[in-house]
Amino acid sequence: MSRDPIIDTHVHFWNMRNPDPGLAWVWLDKDADHPVLGNIDAIKMLSYNIDNLWAEARFADVSAFVHVQAAIGSDDPVKETIWITRMRESSPVPFTIIADAELGTDDAMRQLDMHGESPYFVGVRDFRSEPMLASGEIIPRFEESLTVMAERNLVFDLDCEWPNMSAARDLALRHPDLTVVLQHIGFPRRRDNEYFTHWVEGMRTLAEAPNVTCKISGLAMTDPLFTADSLRPWIDTPLEIFGPDRCVLGSNWPVDRLYSSYDVIMDIYRDRVSELFAPEDQRKVLSENAARIYHLS
Repeated sequence: MSRDPIIDTHVHFWNMRNPDPGLAWVWLDKDADHPVLGNIDAIKMLSYNIDNLWAEARFADVSAFVHVQAAIGSDDPVKETIWITRMRESSPVPFTIIADAELGTDDAMRQLDMHGESPYFVGVRDFRSEPMLASGEIIPRFEESLTVMAERNLVFDLDCEWPNMSAARDLALRHPDLTVVLQHIGFPRRRDNEYFTHWVEGMRTLAEAPNVTCKISGLAMTDPLFTADSLRPWIDTPLEIFGPDRCVLGSNWPVDRLYSSYDVIMDIYRDRVSELFAPEDQRKVLSENAARIYHLS
C-alpha cells in the first residue's frame, strides 16, 4: 500500500574535494568538533551529495528535499549555491536551496541577487540572526534585508532557542509578509521537565506570529539514545501549537545519521502526524506546506 509522500525540508550536502579553495566546510575539518554535538567524525565523509542521500532515502516515500546551507567559512556564500545548483541539474529527485547570506551587511544585496540567479534558490539561513535576537538589538539594515526577502518571496529559516522566541515573534510580526520557518523546533538542548516547560511557553509565544512555520527536524541531535516515546512530546507539542497548516518535516540528514537510520526517524515523524491528524491534514504536514513554502509545487 502506497503512503503519502514526504518533502524533507532539511538536508545538507558538501564536497571537501571541491577545487575552489574559497568554498569551505570548517565544521567538517579533521580536528573540528561540533559546538553542541562534540565529536562528529562518523559523518565526516569527504563528500555527501544528492546521490548519497537518495541511496538512503529512496524507500522512505520522500518526493523532494530542501538543502540548507552547510558551507561555513567560505569567502563568498554564493559559491555554495553555484555548486549546489550544478548538482541539482543532474539530481534524481527535486530539491531547492536555502542559502547562507550576510543579511544587513554591505554585501547582502549582492549576495541575494547572485543567489537569485539559481532557479532553485528559495531562501536564507543566517546564523548571525539569533545572537541579535538574544542581544535585543536588531540592526535596521538587517530588517531591511528581511523586507527585500519578503518582496522576493524568499523564506527566512531561523535558528532560535526558547529564550529568544519572544524577540523572534516580534521580529516576525514586524515583517508580516515574510515567511519565517523555525528550524529544529528551536533546537532544544536539554530534555528535562524544566526545560520542556520553558520551551513550550516559548513555542506558544512564537506561534502568535501567523507567518511563522515550525520545522520538526533535528530531534535526534540532542536525544542520541532516543526512542519513539522519548521523541513524542517534542513532536506532538509543535504539531498541536502550530497546527497542521504551519508545520513541516525535516530529517537533518546526514547529521542525525549519527544516531539513526533515515527510515527510522522519518517513520517516527510520519506516525505521530498520522496519529494526530485526519488524512487531509496529514498531507499538509507531510508535503503540501513544504511544497508551498519552499517552491516545490
